[in-house]
Order: sequence, then structure tokens, then C-alpha cells
Amino acid sequence: MTIKTTIEERVKFSEVDSMGIMWHGHFIKLFEEGRERFGLEHGLDYLGVHNLGFFTPIISSEIQHQSPLAYGDYAVIETTYFFTKAAKLIFSYKIYSKLTGKLACTGKTIQVFLDQSRNLQITNPNFYSQWKNENFPNE
Repeated sequence: MTIKTTIEERVKFSEVDSMGIMWHGHFIKLFEEGRERFGLEHGLDYLGVHNLGFFTPIISSEIQHQSPLAYGDYAVIETTYFFTKAAKLIFSYKIYSKLTGKLACTGKTIQVFLDQSRNLQITNPNFYSQWKNENFPNE
């Protein structure tokens, strides 16, 4: 089961290289924008998680570039959360050019939970179990 969020971000001058296209490293930032919006829309926001005593560092990130995004274009960022029973957050991403409709890149990130002492949580924190039960009641 999955839940999706879609947002748009303008490609800024500070994000492009000498060819006028988005520098490859900025796509990871777009993933972050997508995750942040996902959390705000679906009750799993970073500040809320932090206030409950947890951090969610990324342990894995993948990206496959397809076509460029140009200065002045808009990146359409589709962020998809994938259910897992494990104590982790798994997201996939598709970023499209709003102007051309072309797929710019795809990717995936995995995050884990650490407590305030930075100890890895191998079981789901209570708030996350509750969130999963509310959003995926049949799993």
C-alpha cells in the first residue's frame, strides 16, 4: 500500500549550472521538499517526530537521472510512501518537468528512527505504529 503527495518547485537560478540546467545534486533537495510536504499533509512531519523524541536520518538514497530541468521550469515532485512493517520510512520519487512533461528523475530514500540518544530503534515507535494503523488498517 502507498500514499502519495505531489508538489511543484520552481527551478531557481542558484540551482542551475553553466548549461542552464539544474545541477544534479539539487535533485536530492527536491526529494527533501517532497518528504517534508508529505509529512505535513499526512501527520508525519519532522518537527512533530522530533518533539516526540526521535530523529529520522536517511540511511540510503538512490537517484536515476532521465532528462534535465531548466532554469525557470517547475519541477513536479511526486513523493510516494511505501508501507513496511519494519521501523523505517521508505519513499520513492518521480520528478517531472512541468513545461515538457518529461520525467527528469526517479529515486528512493530509506530512513530509520533514532531516539534522542541516537540509538537505533529496531521496533516501531508507538506513534509510528499508531500512524501506520490509521493509514493502513488492513496491513
